[in-house]
Amino acid sequence: MAAARGVRSGVSAAAAVLVSVLLVGGLASGGAGAEIRRQKNVQVALRAKWAGTPLLLEASELLSKERKDLFWDFINHWKELDKGSECSTAKCCAQKIVENARTLLNERISSIFEFSLTLRSASPRLVLYRQLAEESLSSVSIKDSPEQISGHGTGDNFDEAAGPNSSGGTCCWVDTGNVPLFNSADLREWLEGLGKLAVDSTEQPELFDFDHVYPRANITAPVAIFYGAVGTKCFKELHVQLAEASKQGKVRYALRPALPSGCQATSSFCGSVGAVDAVTLSGYGVELALKNMEYKAMDDTAIKKGVPLEDPKTEDLSQEVRGFIFSKILERKPELNAEIMAFRDYLLSSTVSDTLEVWELKDLGHQTAQRIVQASDPLQSMQEINQNFPSIVSSLSRMKLDNSIKDEIIANQRMVPPGKSLMALNGALINIEDLDLYLLMDMVHGELSLADQFARLKLPQSAAHKILSAAPPAESNSFRVDFRSSHVHYLNNLEEDDMYRRWRSNIQETIDMVLSLYQDNVPIRFGIIMYSSRLINVIEESDDTLPVNDGEDTSILITRLFLYIKETYSTQLAFEFLSNVHKSRNGEDYYSEDLIEAHHVEGAFVDSLLSSAKSHPQDVLLKLQKDNMYKEEAEQSSLFVHKLGLYKLQCCLLMNGLVHESNEDATMNAMNDELPRIQEQVYYGHIQSHTDVLEKFLSESSYKRYNPSITGKSAVKKFVSLFASYHQEDSVFNDMKYLQSPGTVDDARPVTHLLAIDLSSKVGTKLLHEAIRYLMDGTDRARVGLLLYVRSGCSPPILLLKDIFYRTISSFSYKEKVLVFLHELLKFYEAQPTPASSVAGDWTRTTMEMVYSLAAETALPVDDYKAWFKSFSADAVPKGMDKLSDFLFGQLGLVFGSNAVITNGRVFVMNEGEPFLANDLGLLESMEYDLRTKYIFEIIEEVEFAGVDPDDLTSQFYSDIAMLVSSSMSVRERPFERAHFEILHAEHSAIKLNNENSSIHIDAVIDPLSPTGQKLAPLLGILWKQIQPSMRIVLNPISSLVDLPLKNFYRFVLPSMDDFSNTDYSVHGPKAFFANMPLSKTLTMNIDVPEPWLVEPVVAIHDLDNILLENLGDVRTLQAVFELEALLLTGHCMEKDRDSPRGLQFILGTKQRPHLVDTLVMANLGYWQMKVSPGVWYLQLAPGRSADLYELPPKLIAIDSLRGKLMHIEVQKKKGKEREELLNAADDHHFQEKMDNKGWNNNLLKWASSLISGDASSKDKADKITDHKDARQGETINIFSVASGHLYERFLKIMILSVLKKTQRPVKFWFIKNYLSPQFKDVIPHMAQEYGFEYELITYKWPTWLHKQKEKQRIIWAYKILFLDVIFPLSLRKVIFVDADQIVRADMGELYDMNLKGRPLAYTPFCDNNKDMDGYRFWKQGFWKDHLRGRPYHISALYVVDLAKFRQTAAGDTLRVFYEQLSKDPNSLSNLDQDLPNYAQHTVPIFSLPQEWLWCESWCGNATKARAKTIDLCNNPMTKEPKLQGARRIVPEWVGLDSEARQFTARILGDDLESPEATSPPSETPKPDNKDTDRNVKDEL
Repeated sequence: MAAARGVRSGVSAAAAVLVSVLLVGGLASGGAGAEIRRQKNVQVALRAKWAGTPLLLEASELLSKERKDLFWDFINHWKELDKGSECSTAKCCAQKIVENARTLLNERISSIFEFSLTLRSASPRLVLYRQLAEESLSSVSIKDSPEQISGHGTGDNFDEAAGPNSSGGTCCWVDTGNVPLFNSADLREWLEGLGKLAVDSTEQPELFDFDHVYPRANITAPVAIFYGAVGTKCFKELHVQLAEASKQGKVRYALRPALPSGCQATSSFCGSVGAVDAVTLSGYGVELALKNMEYKAMDDTAIKKGVPLEDPKTEDLSQEVRGFIFSKILERKPELNAEIMAFRDYLLSSTVSDTLEVWELKDLGHQTAQRIVQASDPLQSMQEINQNFPSIVSSLSRMKLDNSIKDEIIANQRMVPPGKSLMALNGALINIEDLDLYLLMDMVHGELSLADQFARLKLPQSAAHKILSAAPPAESNSFRVDFRSSHVHYLNNLEEDDMYRRWRSNIQETIDMVLSLYQDNVPIRFGIIMYSSRLINVIEESDDTLPVNDGEDTSILITRLFLYIKETYSTQLAFEFLSNVHKSRNGEDYYSEDLIEAHHVEGAFVDSLLSSAKSHPQDVLLKLQKDNMYKEEAEQSSLFVHKLGLYKLQCCLLMNGLVHESNEDATMNAMNDELPRIQEQVYYGHIQSHTDVLEKFLSESSYKRYNPSITGKSAVKKFVSLFASYHQEDSVFNDMKYLQSPGTVDDARPVTHLLAIDLSSKVGTKLLHEAIRYLMDGTDRARVGLLLYVRSGCSPPILLLKDIFYRTISSFSYKEKVLVFLHELLKFYEAQPTPASSVAGDWTRTTMEMVYSLAAETALPVDDYKAWFKSFSADAVPKGMDKLSDFLFGQLGLVFGSNAVITNGRVFVMNEGEPFLANDLGLLESMEYDLRTKYIFEIIEEVEFAGVDPDDLTSQFYSDIAMLVSSSMSVRERPFERAHFEILHAEHSAIKLNNENSSIHIDAVIDPLSPTGQKLAPLLGILWKQIQPSMRIVLNPISSLVDLPLKNFYRFVLPSMDDFSNTDYSVHGPKAFFANMPLSKTLTMNIDVPEPWLVEPVVAIHDLDNILLENLGDVRTLQAVFELEALLLTGHCMEKDRDSPRGLQFILGTKQRPHLVDTLVMANLGYWQMKVSPGVWYLQLAPGRSADLYELPPKLIAIDSLRGKLMHIEVQKKKGKEREELLNAADDHHFQEKMDNKGWNNNLLKWASSLISGDASSKDKADKITDHKDARQGETINIFSVASGHLYERFLKIMILSVLKKTQRPVKFWFIKNYLSPQFKDVIPHMAQEYGFEYELITYKWPTWLHKQKEKQRIIWAYKILFLDVIFPLSLRKVIFVDADQIVRADMGELYDMNLKGRPLAYTPFCDNNKDMDGYRFWKQGFWKDHLRGRPYHISALYVVDLAKFRQTAAGDTLRVFYEQLSKDPNSLSNLDQDLPNYAQHTVPIFSLPQEWLWCESWCGNATKARAKTIDLCNNPMTKEPKLQGARRIVPEWVGLDSEARQFTARILGDDLESPEATSPPSETPKPDNKDTDRNVKDEL
């Protein structure tokens, strides 16, 4: 070893003198060559837990995402068995698939398609189909199914879930809701019998939004779902039959691509590529961090054997290393291959630094920026630097700095904080914290798809770029109603009344005074608008007009008297009159017209006027009644309220047009909400002292109609893109004629309303009539297109009306009086009773006469109508509806029988019983124009179209483009936040990559020496490689560093075509490869995965927490394999008009098995999460208290992507339960629903259990330890612990043994699985069996909204305290945390049963009898002394959690709030798991345990050791003694326990121990059966 070190130092010296000499001479020497051969590598892979999925089917799913018709084009291309016959390798097949896709896509999207295919991003969708296929087979018995059709495989059962109902090797079948059809003969027989039997809709299989339904399907036809895979022998025949039947309208054909296991052999040449191998994923990062080994916590157990893995992939020699591109050097000098590679190895590993002197750090950030911007490939340079920083830092620090770069960086940092990173895609800021490769590619794909659509619309590139990068108006939560009119009566006048004079001097002073003196003469102008709800109802029944001589109700009388008093006397007296009316109701505290009668009103009138009346009030009353004074004004006021739509609220408050509830609290809240908006306007000078604030707000952003179904916060807003429908063959838009307001036919219209109307319904005809009125009232921004349909079997008059409308609009939509004709026709139709079939002929003749008369009056050609009537046939009208049905119910997703308005892509469905007026169409027009269309139309109007015939540039052309672009942009998901990157200087310190032809522009500010920079560099690199976007990346390193900013190596895993074998059909998948890592530095591996992924290591013989490569021996590459264990379903749950319903319980499962997993809602943002696998699941409230108090219909959730799913759920209390609390101390028994204590997920379907559930010790294992449990009596002791790294897992086994040896009660251990090694997970089920305990592996993904920790140790500490309320099953009542390195000397049952005096937590205070450590007791001085105020500071190595009390008091939510506040300060929470509960103990009280429950030498001293009930191996900050050395010295029994645990582990893993002196396991415990052992290991993995 010494010799080797000498060689290394010699080489280093040579390198400092002359690199070229080293290359030719020095490295050729034997010593150097020997040294280089010692270099070690690390390789990491990550695979999905589910079985492989065929690449061919993944490709079809990706194309379907692009356009639905492309899916069917692709299927038809590959349905022939000889497709791909020229390919004998996986790589050839992948290239063939991409080649075929390129014929269907444009160049940029083809590139994204190829990358997405190699990413395997569509694999989860196929897993979902596989789940549905299994359920399809398991729901019926197929023992008597027909013989397999020719070519079917004879493989294993589809999957274990299918069980006895498995397909028996069948590869294709059709599900009709009854018995599956397995061959073409059965299918033909079923199709022929369809016309003879009535279809029972309840037996039909359910279709979902993600299903591939054959185009132009008959919406009313029976459903047939085909499960099969294109490329299998049985696929083509069934597919062709179903497609033909669908074209004939016989069936609604849906294809769910699925390749059952065992059917790969029946696939065509490329059909099974990807299905046999595990799905190896990419799009994640791997970090090897240089570890702080201050306490030398490392296992000394030697690794005795390895596991065979495939050879690590070779390195990419085309990447630059210290300025050299070795692939080119090797091309020129192939004969020096060994020497050149040795030189490369040396460059990569020669100088690994984790410290630098202060003066070397000073300009390191600026030097890095200079190296990057001056490189030939700046993105590659940035990636190489920040991913190999410890190896490169020393050379960077010696660079001579260009001051122009430094000056520009410092100048930019006046506008953006040093070290801050930002990124924007086409102007929209991206949340970098949540960004991952899959999200980025989805966003880029969305932008490219839009650009492709715009190009097909002939929009020039410049216009497309403007639209894509324009900032749409932010959709405000505040919606103002423009109520300005003479019907508003104000009580006070802020400008004139003396009482407000002091408020008018200075507006800024006014704001300040309002905030402090709002209770004293508040400067609010109070007004009132009065209406009669009875009259409103009459108006609605009278076609929205005032009735004639309708009589009078109490509300009208009150309004008339109010108006008289106001006009004759004063406004104040008029308001007093209203108050007197209120008092006359005998103390009733709510408003109802039934309670007020005319004599009450008249009495109040007399009382109000007695003191000031000029004549007797009774005489005035008689005169008012006789002359009908003010009646018209009162009725007009009601009509005004009706048009505004405010009557729907009965009584409401308008604060400057904002709608609020009408009570005192709401008034003050409304004012407090409005004041900041006024403050902001004053600050920017937009409001001056004489500005009319109401006039300003209402003229800038208000609407003359209120309809919460359209505008409300809870309004369902659905958007669809009309582009694909518009461009398909035989589109409904081809012969669409639009109606416009009179005199505006030649004008372009930015807004298009498409009305889907069921003429068979009253709601439909009413909507149609309102649309005609809307156009007659006049609109210069909108046009209306009618999509009229009728139900089968409807009466001839309805069919006649549809025919007249269709023919009139098709031929005369441009005529001036066509709207009058249609309006009068509808009036006539609505006035006629629907005739019986016997007199339908008379009705038709009457209608014909009416049409002739109306046509003559409106100058429409009567002869045309006469000719149409002669040719009219009621039977012909429903024909040709397939095209319209496909558009409405297939593409738009409407329900048959519904009525809807589609406004530039926004779909608004009419609700039964909710009136929809012409004014509501106006509201939709205004909202969609303001929010989503105006900015687009302004750009379109300025476009100079090249390549378009000038004759085609009609008003309809512009209107169509506005409609299509707006609808496409409305479905675009992107944030509204933006940043002004253009203000930053980018001359010297920025990477600029210009591509004028690209529709994607990336703006970024990046600190290259940051974890964010490590992640962004490869993401930007892959974007540039795939689509060449325009980029402007401003480098923003921290200017004055005090420590190394990066102490790790990092690799981001990206896929490529090389992942597919070029020798056979296998798929290897991408891997992270670290070449030539430092040998003598201890490294720790962390995996940086997308937020929705839960991963765990499954293959790793070495300790990934403490990697010391010099201990690898002959092994050149350390290999680790991780597995995607589950995806994350997360959400935020809110209770209507209340806080989040903390403690609300959800369950998730299938229809047959509704409770597979459960969780509860946090108070923090109403957050909840569940682990899921790809599939179709149903979320609902858990039985018990949650379902008793709350309402929530089951929600269908489809998990079909690697991005998991985020949901927003709103619940509300059941009627009569509004005041009941969900959680309180009296409701403890409600938590006992699942007290079997076997974990949440024992009833999980076997095939899904490993993905969805926690790794519970399963039932068969539990059965095997029954004998041991019988020997243990009493309540189970639940113990919770966490370990990372082989040393702490070794300690953990010792802790387990020490607990079990001191108690006779049953014990269950709970381990956080995130960091456990594969070996530990192999051993623990056998250990549980051998020693008679239960265990469960649990986890909880760190929520995105909670401030993240970066160091692994601090993350582990956080898991000990932050998620105690949600990480355990709801049935668990109490748990004890025990540190892994603790030895227990007492019965833990004593601690488990201890009375905690109502406290949720119990800890042991730090003991203070070891006076040598006084200088280290930080809690005795400074901040902690002041904060604790005499309370003890507790140690976190052992504590008890009363989970029931913890959840009831929301202690978890409180601790997370404290954590969020404190953790952003790097100087806070140094010992996170310990500092946090001690800091919060004033709010989350701690019960102090007796001192003997935790002893550690560092703080307690030897005097109290004999009484210790547990001994913890605390780190000693004074001696820094290594853990193992301290354990052997301090705890006499530790050596024996360690030996026992190691002997047992060696026996299970088949290893030999170097020193077999350990005691054998206790003789009273039975030895495990070998067969069972193997099976248990398999079950766990």
